[in-house]
Amino acid sequence: MSPSWEAFRTGAGFALLEHSRNRLALILVVCYIPIWLTLEHWFVTPAPLRFLLRTAGRTVTVNGNHLTMVSGAINTVTLVAGFMMFMPATKSLAFDRRLALAGYPRTCLLAGKITAMMIASALIAAYATAVVCWHWNPERPALLALGLFTAALSYGGIGIMLGAFLRNELAGLFIIIMASLLDTMLQNPMSNAEADKSGLQFLPEYGPTQVAVAAAFTSSVTPYGLLLLGPAWFLATWLLGMAAFFARTRNHLAVPAATLPGRTT
Repeated sequence: MSPSWEAFRTGAGFALLEHSRNRLALILVVCYIPIWLTLEHWFVTPAPLRFLLRTAGRTVTVNGNHLTMVSGAINTVTLVAGFMMFMPATKSLAFDRRLALAGYPRTCLLAGKITAMMIASALIAAYATAVVCWHWNPERPALLALGLFTAALSYGGIGIMLGAFLRNELAGLFIIIMASLLDTMLQNPMSNAEADKSGLQFLPEYGPTQVAVAAAFTSSVTPYGLLLLGPAWFLATWLLGMAAFFARTRNHLAVPAATLPGRTT
């Protein structure tokens, strides 16, 4: 087994262990997701709503209760994924810096963290989809889970970026909560009567919302191209966070021997 593979496996294992010990994230997954979606199922009106599927160039009429549950599933997975990536990013930065300065390959460390995040995002998306399917039957549950997975990826990247730049945990959690809630509200015609206006395409949840709604309410519309928007948001925000990480873990201690005092060539 190559040293690089061993370093990657060790990094991914410790990242997954760190996620499993994040009690706040586990509570949100186990309790918040089903409670939030169940409350929406009980109390939100089933009155029909018109939703613009831009990828198909047409408007579909959907059950308002079910649409809000889809939006709620997206909101919950983005909150959980954002928390799961932000908290370790803030708490483990000093330890990761020491690892990198001690010679641990930074690429293996980062690859392990990304792998752990993708596994966690897939599990969260599958769990949220199962809760939705408990209450009603979406047309294509597998595609719905894939849409939720891309939503989790997008906010996982945002969590990493915030963790790289913010030292205040409360500020980071507040930003994630407000960004996810605002993003979800703007995408849902239940809370925003002008959810079909242009400009929403630039928000992180646009692609996942379009995919999830198409999966939940249609059997023929397949917006595969929009599946790339969530990972694109992840890549952009992750690159910003990793630029900060590489800058902070650069070895400033290495000094050329010729420049040391008392040394002559």
